[in-house]
Amino acid sequence: MRRLIILAAALFAIHVGLLLVRPAGAEVGATSGAVNVGVVFDLGGRGDKSFNDGAYAGAERAVRELGAHVRFVEPGEGSDREAGLRVLAAEGMDLVIGVGFIFSDDLTQLAREYPNTRFAGVDYAVPTDSKGQPLALPPNLAALKFREEEGSFLVGALAALVSRSKTLGFVGGMDFPLIHKFEAGYRAGVRAVCADCTVIAQYAGVTPEAFRNPGKGLELALSQYQSGVDVIFQASGSTGLGVFEAARRRGKLAIGVDADQYGEAPGFILTSMVKGVDAAVFRTIEQVKGGTFRGGVFQLGLAEQGVDYVYDEHNRALIPDSVRARVEALRQDVIAGRITVPSTR
Repeated sequence: MRRLIILAAALFAIHVGLLLVRPAGAEVGATSGAVNVGVVFDLGGRGDKSFNDGAYAGAERAVRELGAHVRFVEPGEGSDREAGLRVLAAEGMDLVIGVGFIFSDDLTQLAREYPNTRFAGVDYAVPTDSKGQPLALPPNLAALKFREEEGSFLVGALAALVSRSKTLGFVGGMDFPLIHKFEAGYRAGVRAVCADCTVIAQYAGVTPEAFRNPGKGLELALSQYQSGVDVIFQASGSTGLGVFEAARRRGKLAIGVDADQYGEAPGFILTSMVKGVDAAVFRTIEQVKGGTFRGGVFQLGLAEQGVDYVYDEHNRALIPDSVRARVEALRQDVIAGRITVPSTR
């Protein structure tokens, strides 16, 4: 009994603490009888103009179109992330979403503890056994994964085709397998159209903090531009804002990630490799509301329109028609299976 009292008190304390870290206006769409959704953001939080903002956009769309009631939690350091998920689950949300690979283990544990709550992980890292084989997920957990290497392949080809120096750059956030997929696809795209091009790749760090260090991004990008690079693809969260600043200072080109980032440096953003985080979040909420939610691993690539690159009125002048045609032909080759894009370096 004493242990139950202590546990209840701890959960109450965590709940009160989270009231202090949620941004103003974090609860939206309080419609009677609506599906209740909790979203915990990744490091960098709202305003990263990238990954987290994509998840926010998808949830906001669910508020507008589905009448969903969504609560957002923007955690601070360390255990705040797990605590945010746990409080939302304990409050009986219909769906709890963790945005980012870092939530994977916590989502797995909570899905087992709360079998009547649905969970979803954006960029969820599927656990494996001692032989490297994927383990089965709890039936109430959806792993939303993207074939980032396929979208990166297209922007790699695009970068190489417009490059004058034949030296391309890549700035990653955390040096770990998920971001290696971006680098691998980018390198493959460059090689597909320019066998004698060179790619210089660097990472901002080896911890999640590497995704929110614009100063480091600026430093790495300035160094790469100085060495002859004329286009840099960044996959580094808000660290990439430093890459864009470097592009402005040096009059070079950069490529955004996850969302259309042209507005961060108009005229200097060649394109952005976009992930449909917003669409994946919205679709999952829609499935819960419609009673069609199911657990499992869901892979979204070019064929599923889960990844793409931006080509519109803003950047069209930077991409010659012949380059656009070549990249679109490569897209069809990937979708048809004539090209298999590597996901490891």
